[in-house]
Amino acid sequence: MRALTWQGRENVAVTEVPDPIIKEPTDAIIKVTSTAICGSDLHLYSMLSPFLSEGDVLGHETMGIVQEVGSEVTHISPGDRVVVPFTISCGHCWMCDRGLFSQCETTQNREHDCGASLFGYTSLYGQVPGGQAEYLRVPHADFGPVAVPSEGPDDRWLFLSDVLPTAWQGVVYADVPPGGALAVVGLGPIGQFCVRVARHMGIETVIGVDRVPERLELAARSGALVIDESRIDDVPQAVRELTAGRGADGVIDAVGMEAHGSPVSAAMQKMTGVLPDVMGRAVMQRAGVDRLAALHDAALSARRGGTVSLVGVYGGAADPMNLLKMFDRQLTLRMGQANVRQWTGEILDVLREPGDVLGTETFATHHLSLDEAPGAYEMFQKKQDGCIKVVLHPGT
Repeated sequence: MRALTWQGRENVAVTEVPDPIIKEPTDAIIKVTSTAICGSDLHLYSMLSPFLSEGDVLGHETMGIVQEVGSEVTHISPGDRVVVPFTISCGHCWMCDRGLFSQCETTQNREHDCGASLFGYTSLYGQVPGGQAEYLRVPHADFGPVAVPSEGPDDRWLFLSDVLPTAWQGVVYADVPPGGALAVVGLGPIGQFCVRVARHMGIETVIGVDRVPERLELAARSGALVIDESRIDDVPQAVRELTAGRGADGVIDAVGMEAHGSPVSAAMQKMTGVLPDVMGRAVMQRAGVDRLAALHDAALSARRGGTVSLVGVYGGAADPMNLLKMFDRQLTLRMGQANVRQWTGEILDVLREPGDVLGTETFATHHLSLDEAPGAYEMFQKKQDGCIKVVLHPGT
């Protein structure tokens, strides 16, 4: 089959790879109809190259039609239309029983002291072939895949794989009280859906922070008060001015490790990405430093006694944080990979409502073929052509 594979730093290509096959009785094979490029994929494109191998199949936002199932898979059948959560979890271990599906003890990567395996996401998380391909083998398909209605375009359901559950968890973790305010730092795909989910949940004051005009405009259309960080010197002060001088009750950092405004960290990240793999891994695991401008803004934008919810991906092992300020401000910090299956039931109910409540069908700015994926990665990384979300269609 044809698949998008990692070939080196900022180098991806569509190549031929072996067709996936059933290996375990809990496996399924799906024919991919839509698969999206995530902001996290851009970390693989450049930053996390020490943990990738040439030929790794990328992609973790996937849906399609079931082709084959193992003998222990009973809740889906060939011909069903399914969305595949990006986290691979068994559904019955100690962690899964508590809704912590991204910490699944069955698929945990203990060798690296990392959580549940993820599709298409480095040796740290199982090096499981991803979904930017014509077909996908789905481990633990007796639990993971979410059956969706046969009606409606793929875009109605696709974002159940990652973006929507991540945004949903981010808003829940932000713990905004009735009548309170939420600030969202970073208005990429996750940040945009944080705004939409928050508004859907009844949070009236939602503040969006970014520097890209198209993203600011889209968030404003979704009901956010927007702050263009390129035009001001002090984001936390701007947030306080919109919240009676206190700051937001909850703040979501939807940016992560590649934030703007951190030139020294950016240089260190670039250096790490071009080191030989063995050296690069050692640096990231022991001395890795993220770009923390967004996280610092998030922490200082929260009111005293407020909550900071991290949904942007971080990978540094030696990140300097201002604990004096965080302790003094009595902040609560919540974070982690989305526990996708914890939220899919609630979200599916919303998606089934008439009227495309969360605007999923019109969210993607670019629909492209799999062959166009290499150019799409570059376009997305450089924020060109108004690119906010790319959906690939391997069958076209």
